[in-house]
Amino acid sequence: MQNALSRRKVLALSAAAGGTALVPFGMPAQAGSVPLLEWTGVSLGSVSTIRLAHPDRRIGEELLRRAVTEGRRLEAIFSLYRDDTVLSELNRTGVLAGPPGDLVHLLNLCGEMWRMTDGAFDPTVQPLWHCYANHFSAANADPKGPPPQKLAEAVELIGWPGVHVSRDRIAFARRGMALTLNGIAQGYITDRIVELLRQEGITSSLVDMGEIRTLGRHPDGRAWQTAIEAPAPQVRTLDLVDKAVATTSASGFRFDADGRCNHLFNPATGRCAQPAIHRTVVASTAATADAFSTALTLMDEDGTRRVLARAPGVQLYLDAGRR
Repeated sequence: MQNALSRRKVLALSAAAGGTALVPFGMPAQAGSVPLLEWTGVSLGSVSTIRLAHPDRRIGEELLRRAVTEGRRLEAIFSLYRDDTVLSELNRTGVLAGPPGDLVHLLNLCGEMWRMTDGAFDPTVQPLWHCYANHFSAANADPKGPPPQKLAEAVELIGWPGVHVSRDRIAFARRGMALTLNGIAQGYITDRIVELLRQEGITSSLVDMGEIRTLGRHPDGRAWQTAIEAPAPQVRTLDLVDKAVATTSASGFRFDADGRCNHLFNPATGRCAQPAIHRTVVASTAATADAFSTALTLMDEDGTRRVLARAPGVQLYLDAGRR
């Protein structure tokens, strides 16, 4: 299989393969008398960072440890990178009794995002991943992608209304259905860590668990700054105060050399997003930004306008130069 990973994911996987966290704890900068503490590691296959300001370094480092523990707890629910997670079990069996509250909460949010995006955001596209992966793992695979019949069979398994969610039980309506939460879970984990820090009195933090959310301002009083990932050589820096940002790009993973077959699947057709597509969204929460940035890579101009009209406060950046 030919593929190209994003720079972030290459770094993440390299670090994981080396068996070491990148920088477990550190103090990269001083803002007056308030230490700016940092943890860097890997979560859900991406390089992740938590920065927070606290006048007592000992307490600040303890909060970092708690935040990392929370992230790992949630990863054990949502990840598809491991076979022992709750989501992996649900995909294997098609039913889950007594699901964790976080999974129920996130799936309810998925349903809301499915409705808001006219079905473009649909976590039930996981059968399409298997369809493309199986196709491209075969010798002499057609670079145009799976044959129409195989695609049609996968599309038959897709549809958010086929996921039945309650506090007591999660079940799929059809055998062979499966979920991926890769288009929203990183944002959700980011949000949960931000809320944990907020509840502990932190007023200045930047959390990046694959998607970024800021709490307050940088301890020196300026806005937190982050660069939009965009096709080289374009670059744009965003100022963020109590905001989240997420970027989705077809170049994040591709099955073929040209990127025509990538990880962004249209749930209606089974086809992939355009190879050059790139969307960055700013919103109040990282899960919302994550889901919208995923969905908008699959929508035309009219659909994009329609969806954004019902999502006040959500800002779309088409590339590094324009909104």
